[in-house]
Amino acid sequence: MCADEPSARALSGARLLVSGSAPLPVPVFERLTALAGQPPVERYGMTETLITVSTRADGERRPGYVGLPVHGVQTRLVDDTGAPLAADGETVGGLQVRGTQLFAGYLGRPDATAESYAADDWFRTGDVATVGPDGWHRIVGRASTDLIKTGGYRVGAGEVENALLAHPAVAEAAVIGAPHDDLGEEIVAYVVTREPVTEKVLIDFVAGHLSVHKRPRRVHLLNSLPRNAMGKVQKKLL
Repeated sequence: MCADEPSARALSGARLLVSGSAPLPVPVFERLTALAGQPPVERYGMTETLITVSTRADGERRPGYVGLPVHGVQTRLVDDTGAPLAADGETVGGLQVRGTQLFAGYLGRPDATAESYAADDWFRTGDVATVGPDGWHRIVGRASTDLIKTGGYRVGAGEVENALLAHPAVAEAAVIGAPHDDLGEEIVAYVVTREPVTEKVLIDFVAGHLSVHKRPRRVHLLNSLPRNAMGKVQKKLL
């Protein structure tokens, strides 16, 4: 929509704009807000859980965040051992949810159902997130592809992608963790550009906007990113 400015501006008459299915990049949130005259409501959920976290139509809509748990839903962050993590807005952990709206189980797959639940009926979403002291949630992405463990740090791919997308030459960006002998994983970026730009310029740009350890160690310039039928980047192909 943002790439088609007349259509985006035509949304100015809409009562409500909603974004879901994947975290909305901050630059896209800001561009849509400027063109359509209102920020979108972002929310988070799964087929197994329905909508669990959302910003409010009559409340604050914060770039990069999906809001607060809806009525009747509890959330928590845990580490790899299942121990609870602090809601400090910085610590990245596995997101678990609990509530009466969760599904009863996978049809004919009792083992998969049992594996998806932790103790006390907490559902393992498979996503990683941060939660601030005010309860606001930021979805980092899938634990399997978007949580990068590099040099003793846990880095969310989405944060690095947002930093890359803030560069005026970058049209699309996807970040993954690649095996590294010393770091465990190194941050690698795949970028589609609007105009010529060098790998070093993009690495230094991210280092100037985020902590230095979150910068990509390598940047690959591509003509396009591999996507599935829903438009999501297929990071396993990268």
